[in-house]
Amino acid sequence: MTTPTLLVLDADPLPRLGRLTGRARIEHADPTTLAAKLPDADVLLVWDFTSHAVRHAWPGDGPRPRWVHTASAGVDHLMCPELAASDTVVTNARGIFDEPIAEYVAALVLAMAKDLPRTLELQGQKIWRHRESRRLAGTRACVVGSGPIGRAIVRTLKALGVTSALVGRVPRTGIHGPEDLDRLIARADWIIAAAPLTEQTSGMFDARRFGMMQPSARFINVGRGPLVVEEALVEALSKRWIAGAALDVFAHEPLGPESPLWGLPGLVVSPHMSGDTIGWRDELAAQFVELYERWEAGRTLPNAVDKQRGYVPGR
Repeated sequence: MTTPTLLVLDADPLPRLGRLTGRARIEHADPTTLAAKLPDADVLLVWDFTSHAVRHAWPGDGPRPRWVHTASAGVDHLMCPELAASDTVVTNARGIFDEPIAEYVAALVLAMAKDLPRTLELQGQKIWRHRESRRLAGTRACVVGSGPIGRAIVRTLKALGVTSALVGRVPRTGIHGPEDLDRLIARADWIIAAAPLTEQTSGMFDARRFGMMQPSARFINVGRGPLVVEEALVEALSKRWIAGAALDVFAHEPLGPESPLWGLPGLVVSPHMSGDTIGWRDELAAQFVELYERWEAGRTLPNAVDKQRGYVPGR
């Protein structure tokens, strides 16, 4: 039996794939060599999940890998019409980032409710200024995105006494549909974006939606940057339509020093780190090895992405 060829789109540090020694012929590629190496690969591991190289390299002549796995929750960086129309199975890192992102969201909610950014700022200036902070218990959240990350956020906020409404692509038991979104964000204290990036979700948080939020509301995005019309958020915070916001993802990353987002009042900027806890790369590599062993045995792969929808269908 021929040893399968595993092609890895590299990023530092490289994944630990020692368990696959002798079971896969591992080749490496960067954005400049990916297109030439794709026809010889049986499996593609998109370890550099910030790269759009797959989207550009996939169209063309010759065979393509039977399976593509991305070490990320989102798949928008690699999907193109040719990949979506192919028989190639695409899987993602569903399950790795759920709890870490939920913890990060909870930390942001607590920090904003207790005015911790201002406390640290005043401490740096050696200013003693007593203020009152907000109780979390009894507040309301609207969590947009009903996948594992969104559900983990709801569970974590519940422990803090926050009542959450979860919004998904279609309404079902315990989950609201898109038609309820405007009503829910208009009464929410916390609006949390955790949705995948699709044609339907791109730009969903625009001037109209920021305008219908309460003046005391806070907005958090841990989904994908293009869910937000950033110019509209700049206006909403500058004019104090809402009380504050926190962004961990952006339309263009890394965020350039010229961006007006850096200096906005009430905005917390973090560098796409909400799911990255100590040891996360090893968890991603271990998950891929387990999936490879299933693929090698001819078993059905979990975490299979619906390539038309752009995410793994859930309950």
